[in-house]
Amino acid sequence: MPRKLEKMEGQVVGGMLRLFRNRLPRLRAGSLQEREAVKEPERAQEISLPTFAGGQHFFEYLLVVSLKRKSSGDDYEPIIIYQFPKRENLLRGQQEEEERLLGAIPLFCFPDGNAWAPLTEYPRETFSFVLTNVDGSRKIGYCRRLLPAGRGPRLPKVYCIISCIGCFGLFSKILDEVEKRHQISMAVIYPFMQGLREAAFPAPGKTVTLKSFIPDSGTEFISLTRPLDSHLEHVDFSVLLRCLSFEQILQIFASAVLERRIIFLAEGLSTLSQCIHAAAALLYPFSWAHTYIPVVPESLLDTVCCPTPFMVGVQMRFQQQVMDSPMEEVLLVNLCEGTFLMSVGDEKDILPPKLQDDILDSLGQGTNESQTSEQLNEHVSGPFVQFFVKTVGHYASYIKREANGQGHFQERAFYKALTSKTNRRFVKKFVKTQLFSLFIQEAEKSRNPPAGYFQRKILEYEEQKKQKKSREKTVK
Repeated sequence: MPRKLEKMEGQVVGGMLRLFRNRLPRLRAGSLQEREAVKEPERAQEISLPTFAGGQHFFEYLLVVSLKRKSSGDDYEPIIIYQFPKRENLLRGQQEEEERLLGAIPLFCFPDGNAWAPLTEYPRETFSFVLTNVDGSRKIGYCRRLLPAGRGPRLPKVYCIISCIGCFGLFSKILDEVEKRHQISMAVIYPFMQGLREAAFPAPGKTVTLKSFIPDSGTEFISLTRPLDSHLEHVDFSVLLRCLSFEQILQIFASAVLERRIIFLAEGLSTLSQCIHAAAALLYPFSWAHTYIPVVPESLLDTVCCPTPFMVGVQMRFQQQVMDSPMEEVLLVNLCEGTFLMSVGDEKDILPPKLQDDILDSLGQGTNESQTSEQLNEHVSGPFVQFFVKTVGHYASYIKREANGQGHFQERAFYKALTSKTNRRFVKKFVKTQLFSLFIQEAEKSRNPPAGYFQRKILEYEEQKKQKKSREKTVK
């Protein structure tokens, strides 16, 4: 493999933000003359935002990213023209980190490249991207790209909310409110976002209500409700189901479980980001820890040459460029046509046949147009959660603890406890993945299994097995 790509892969895995230190210029959008002059009542206080939980803050930044013609040639480059809040009195290390973050964001708001021309019509797109920091923490960018109000040809701009919190549906509603206010004036956005920044992020199933004044409309009350089942907050399976069959989704899941390289191709940014988030969500209660880029910018397309696992989305216009790249074994998914353009060839044989049939049977039952988004998400996610319950749900019984509470996972005894040979064969491979290793490391640290959705499903499954045994004894 070329040394250049080896270096780049290390940068991607080590941290997407670190990669941009070398690939992008220092943040030029920081100069005030390049930004829109928007009066703000006061400077926002610097707040340290923790990670995802109820009671935390909604977002770190609201940014507006626009296209500016380069000094030479006809190409454009994306720049930040508005930032809220503007942070002051940062330490040197904090300032450098902020510059790297803000320097990377414009590229992901306009991943299509620099060849733009003013437009009179442009369908608005809602999409998201993920930036991974050097410490493994992730920040999510929620984007709304559209043509600004006006007459005649003009260039699109992007509203981008940066947050540590994964909840696509909720942030989509926030972007609706931002867009509505921008049609009046940029100044009207400020009080709404200030109110949102001061509000605590709701716990699962709870609602936060914001009071907001809009000129000529009066005071509005905006309710933002967090889904009850938090593990599906950042996903909408409907787009994935429109693009692919259940059998294809199952093969993508199988590839992801063994941490292979997966590329999604689609025209629209919305389709790409929704489908890749949906594919990653199928891995619950495990988390994809490798390179993860919902929409790969043109300048980072050589990511597909990396030898390590990745899950990335690429716009269809770059299909030939991807196909011509020196890739190792990969699953290349065409979401527009609902086909696999490249595959390893064994995707149908990775999972135990009986459990594959169980997943397909469950997916084929009960889907209808009257289902809410949350009901559809539960219907699609449920069979995959059940797959993990049946294969690795007994993990807690095979963590032996010392007197100080530190646990040690008994790997061999764990997979030998499975009576099905096909299940055992699969689990022997799965326990070697980073997906499983990270999960078990957390379990070893905790004295008790986490009281979450997965644990609830394990207990339900064990109770069903007890009842079945009891009925069998009664019949005998």
